[in-house]
Amino acid sequence: MDKYEGMDAVVHEPTEAFAESTNVAAFMREHGIDDYEELIYRTTSDVAGEPASGVDWFWDAVVDHLDLEFYTDYDTVRADAERGSAGDRTGSGDDAGGPQFSDWYPGGEINVAHNVVDRHAAVDSPNRNRVALIWEGEPGDVREITFHELRRQSDRVANYLTEAGIETGDTVGLYMPMVPEVVSILYGCLKVGAIAVPIFSGFGREATATRIDDAEPSVLFTGDGFYRRGDEVRLKTTADDAIADAGQVEEAVVYDRLGATPAGGGDDAGGRTDASDDADADPVPWNDDRDRTWEEAVGSQPSAYETKHLPSDQESMLLYSSGTTGEPKGIVHTHAGVLTQCAKEIHFGFDQKPADRFFWVSDIGWMMGPWTLIGNHAFGGTVVMYEGAPDHPEPDRFWELIERHGVTQFGISPTAIRALRKHGDEWVEDHDLSSLRILGSTGEPWDPESWRWFYDAVGGGDCPIINISGGTEICGCFLMPMPNQPLKPCTLGGPGLGMDIDIVNEAGESVKRSGERGYLVARDSCPSMTKSLWSGDERYLEEYWSTWPDVWDHGDFAQRDEDGFWFLHGRADDALNVAGRKVGPAEVEGVLIDHDAVNQAAAVGAPDDTTGTAVVAYVVLEPDAEPSDDLREELRAVVGEEHGKPFRPRELLFVDAFPKTQSGKVIRRAIESVHRGEDPGDLSSMENPEAIDALRDAA
Repeated sequence: MDKYEGMDAVVHEPTEAFAESTNVAAFMREHGIDDYEELIYRTTSDVAGEPASGVDWFWDAVVDHLDLEFYTDYDTVRADAERGSAGDRTGSGDDAGGPQFSDWYPGGEINVAHNVVDRHAAVDSPNRNRVALIWEGEPGDVREITFHELRRQSDRVANYLTEAGIETGDTVGLYMPMVPEVVSILYGCLKVGAIAVPIFSGFGREATATRIDDAEPSVLFTGDGFYRRGDEVRLKTTADDAIADAGQVEEAVVYDRLGATPAGGGDDAGGRTDASDDADADPVPWNDDRDRTWEEAVGSQPSAYETKHLPSDQESMLLYSSGTTGEPKGIVHTHAGVLTQCAKEIHFGFDQKPADRFFWVSDIGWMMGPWTLIGNHAFGGTVVMYEGAPDHPEPDRFWELIERHGVTQFGISPTAIRALRKHGDEWVEDHDLSSLRILGSTGEPWDPESWRWFYDAVGGGDCPIINISGGTEICGCFLMPMPNQPLKPCTLGGPGLGMDIDIVNEAGESVKRSGERGYLVARDSCPSMTKSLWSGDERYLEEYWSTWPDVWDHGDFAQRDEDGFWFLHGRADDALNVAGRKVGPAEVEGVLIDHDAVNQAAAVGAPDDTTGTAVVAYVVLEPDAEPSDDLREELRAVVGEEHGKPFRPRELLFVDAFPKTQSGKVIRRAIESVHRGEDPGDLSSMENPEAIDALRDAA
């Protein structure tokens, strides 16, 4: 029945030559570290009699090792920050905190923009004319931007923001299509000390307005639209509606992607890429008192700006959680924190080399967008960015893009891989993917079959899958395997370097037995951990630090097997509590996806008079499989065999597709809400709204 056997066995074993060539191996040699276990121990624990150990030691050593540049050296690695009353965003007051309010690199002055663009664009830098960004639009248009060009454009953005009255600590909104200019906007904000507020381009009116209302930006960058599955998606109308609901925005700068704005762009200042020949396209709505074209606002600005020297803890970005439960949380990041974390993970976890070309499927509005840019550009690396849908015009769009641009690192969500696998191996086999060195994934748990397909079909059985998990709250990863270690299917390896991570039971005690499930927690801070929430300290402490004393509760179900490999089983608050026993939805889904007939699965809970909660499963079949009562019963039975009879799905329903975001994540709350006959809430980020109707019909 299973396509693969031995899912608890090591599948990937790096060659000795590859392992020794990795960046993490070089760090280990420099510090006399012999193996992975010692590496994690030395970078997360204070070892008696060993001064070169512990979280603080590591976050000091890594600054020099990664060649991160401070304008002014920091006084110490970490100190307890002083906090004021709840809701005080300045951090002033008399109450010293613990790991909840660590002050990283106090006394230092830094700017992310200096590290990711200015120093690489300097006249004497070997990276000055290196390509910083390769961008491909969905219609096939391609642009390459060098670090020299990126600095000129970022400086124009900085000069515009200064002219618009933006000062250090002011917020600036980025509700932008995925075009090259979004990078210069982000870096221009950082140059002037503004707090960049990226907003997912797939959000509709309500979600966008909520973020604008909370962040209160006086300037919003947006665009006329973008291309998705061959169609024009208009962005400006949604931006106007959101501004009308939220207020706050005094000036909107509109980038001309579709050729629909009142004026186009020009040379390296950006502008229309002429992907559309529709001269009769409907013009975007325009407010003469508020709206300015990109060319008018930015293109005419001087291309030189003196980047500000900022304190280490100066806010750099305000990233919002997805908001799938409750009000979206505004995550506050700093210049020193976000730079060190992103650079560390790209350098060690993804083994960044000078000639690499790094492509991660994301949007600037999700954490992985800024993470990819900052982490790679810290080393003068090249990032590949794509505008459109993963299967347009054909299911091999990504494989074609990887081959065309020589991509070396490719990151994508498990759900997106499951959808692409459904189209068959031939779409992959037609392309030369030999440039790939490392694969990456994040966002949700894997099933073994899809993991193996990604490893074998896409990676050729040679590329390690760096499966990572952390979150917007740290703009990085709690768990991350290193490329020089062996891998089992679906594993996340173990704690990231410098991340003091543990698995605990409901009493907050470390889980000792191999294979025992528990809750993923952090026992210490890291430089990129949010300094608080934008809404204030009270909600920050309640959300993350209130379950156990001085322990960050991340909310994931985790497990460590007898060989020391870590695995996640989904969100703890999504756990299915059946007859007093808990199982993560991903564990049920994994069993179903292992079946030859199943491509995707989603497990949700439904009220049950006998067991309290019953499992309900929705299934998307492989193209050559047909739904039937016999198949339904067979699938119910395999879940019961694996997890026990109480977890056998009470109902199993066949559908053609799941509701997904444009970044490829399944919107499970929508599936559960539809099954229960409840309002699924804000679905403005949904890629395929028609899937909701299909779910209702199935239910």
